[in-house]
Amino acid sequence: MKKILVMAALAICSFANAQKGTILVGGSIGYTSEKSEFRFTEAKASTFTFSPKVGYQFHENWTVGGELSLSSTDVDNPNEKYKDNKFRTGGFVRYTKSLSQTFSVFADMGAGFQTVKNKDYAANNSYVRYKGDGAYVDVTPALFINMKKGFGLNFSIGGLGYETLSYDDNGEDYSNFYFNFGKTFNIGISKNF
Repeated sequence: MKKILVMAALAICSFANAQKGTILVGGSIGYTSEKSEFRFTEAKASTFTFSPKVGYQFHENWTVGGELSLSSTDVDNPNEKYKDNKFRTGGFVRYTKSLSQTFSVFADMGAGFQTVKNKDYAANNSYVRYKGDGAYVDVTPALFINMKKGFGLNFSIGGLGYETLSYDDNGEDYSNFYFNFGKTFNIGISKNF
């Protein structure tokens, strides 16, 4: 029995060390849907997101790298419709804790710059454009499932963060703290080389 436990411990340690010094390539797609009341009318917002990442795993638990994110949000209520297109670029730090050879949990902390373009559709089918630039910081916990040879699936259901935007043409400045656990679902794949 002791030999089996020692062999299992060595296997887990060798799995964790095999990732050190590797390049992490991954990406995720996500979907968010929210309903809210605004001025006594119900609004529905749907967001689709694509987020690729590349990083270097310099320690068995730590990875650092760069990230991009492209997202599109459609908001629809009885009085107006508008669409946001957001582009983010920045860096991330990931801490990973291996639970077994198959499962790990990790948390990504990302920070960087963002650009948003809005189209606000008026009642007469015309629209107004707005553009804003700002910064973001967020933390996202997730689950990693090792499929085979460093390929894995990543799952997350939200996180928390803070973002700012400053709109052109003397538009309003915007800042938002968000906590979206349970409102977002992301699934992704990753590979260590």
